[in-house]
Amino acid sequence: MPILNWLNKDDAITTSKKCTYRLLEEVPELSYADADNENLLIQGDNLEALKALIPHYAGKVKCIFIDPPYNTKSAFDYYDDNLEHSKWLSMIYPRIELLRELLSEDGSLWITIDDNEAHYLKVICDEIFGRANFISNSVWQKKYAPSNDAKTLSEDHDHILVYAKNKKSWVPNRLKRNEESNKAYKNPDNDPRGLWQSDNYKCNKNSEERPNLYYPIINPNTGEEIWPSKTAVWRYNRETHLVHQKEGLIWWGKDGKNNTPRFKRFLSTIDNTSSHQSIWLWQDVGHNQDAKREVLKLNPDTPFSTPKPEKLLERIIHIATHKGDLVLDSFAGSGTTGATAQKMGRQWIMVEIGDHARSHIVPRLRKVSDGNDSIGITETCQWQGGSGFRFYKLGEAVFDEYGCLNTDIKFPTLASHIWYLETKTPLGITADTPLLGVHNDTAYYLLYNGILGDRRPAGGNVLTSKVLNNLPDIDKHERIVIYGESSRLGEARLKQANITFKQIPYDVGTL
Repeated sequence: MPILNWLNKDDAITTSKKCTYRLLEEVPELSYADADNENLLIQGDNLEALKALIPHYAGKVKCIFIDPPYNTKSAFDYYDDNLEHSKWLSMIYPRIELLRELLSEDGSLWITIDDNEAHYLKVICDEIFGRANFISNSVWQKKYAPSNDAKTLSEDHDHILVYAKNKKSWVPNRLKRNEESNKAYKNPDNDPRGLWQSDNYKCNKNSEERPNLYYPIINPNTGEEIWPSKTAVWRYNRETHLVHQKEGLIWWGKDGKNNTPRFKRFLSTIDNTSSHQSIWLWQDVGHNQDAKREVLKLNPDTPFSTPKPEKLLERIIHIATHKGDLVLDSFAGSGTTGATAQKMGRQWIMVEIGDHARSHIVPRLRKVSDGNDSIGITETCQWQGGSGFRFYKLGEAVFDEYGCLNTDIKFPTLASHIWYLETKTPLGITADTPLLGVHNDTAYYLLYNGILGDRRPAGGNVLTSKVLNNLPDIDKHERIVIYGESSRLGEARLKQANITFKQIPYDVGTL
């Protein structure tokens, strides 16, 4: 498999591991509506934000959509889109790594990008996801008319790179058939079974490959014996053909004298859905001008420069998720992903570094929550409001520059971190007991912050015989891992109880 190399790639590979692991700190005055909802808007560097999310959301995100800076050497208001090529590659690589960790086993990643970096980005994604998990390089027609000032060719499309966490587990939702798809169905013979269209009665096999499909058919209207071509035999065997004939499923033309039969395929018998094509026309999913008109209605004074239309996100979210699933966008921009996901009954997480997280996204999502947003897919999905979101910023670092644990870190935060470190799965609960859980027949305990009720310095944080006897369900597990500040139990006692002791902070690794 080809591997892309560039200046400082070695550093890019280790960036996600070296990235500061921070807490997420809620900003209550910017949170809105339902305080218990799971929608999160995070302001801050998306690399650090993604790392902060991993202990809580690893393996939980069903669909990730990102619209990163295209590195086109254009001057946008909110992004540095003039990065040197190697810097852009080093920027995107660790973010793709962390995004993959957040995806569920049946989840998918969708990336919009243009020709400038699309092909390099695909090689990076091949490396991180594996080529076997590549789904599609779909093409979105982002313009409805050519650019007359183009010096060479008018660039009218963007790429949509699609990868699955595990292609074998990923099942896309199909599209509903539209009226245009049904126009081919007619009923020229007034068949009481309704509308139908004729289908090819031949296949692409030859008579040597499929001798059982090479036989004569009699036209009942003319008595003529008709053979298929030796290079394109009948699609059906003789027995099936006789069934078709008996059930009136063969069409010989309006006058009944065609020299080749056709199969009558009734609209009532086909699946009411259709496969997705890899070319997405602006008539179906919108274009750039649609997106700009949408954000102008929301913020006419300072509209966002590079939005995506809600119809585009609607298509992606429909294919990749079901109601209640979690959608993530770590280059949130104007907040289109969250707005669309909320209207479609999905949960969402968005990350945006710029001040427009507050100036643009917060007002937009408040309108969505209140049912006062009239743009995009609001009408088609009959959105009337509901839910809300919580606003977070990046807070304290969990570890200092020397790798020591921040003394302000609370028990639930450290518990989530240790659990993910040990199991590579999110804890999924708010930890309020020394027993964090059992994974692969191993029980994990954390002695920290006086979790046993002793609020004295180091009280209950040191593993003693008394503390050991007070740990919940300690006698029910064959293998035990205990994190604490120190242990007063000898190696022999630990071995006898099948306990592995890990000292805080020295044995607490970083993500």
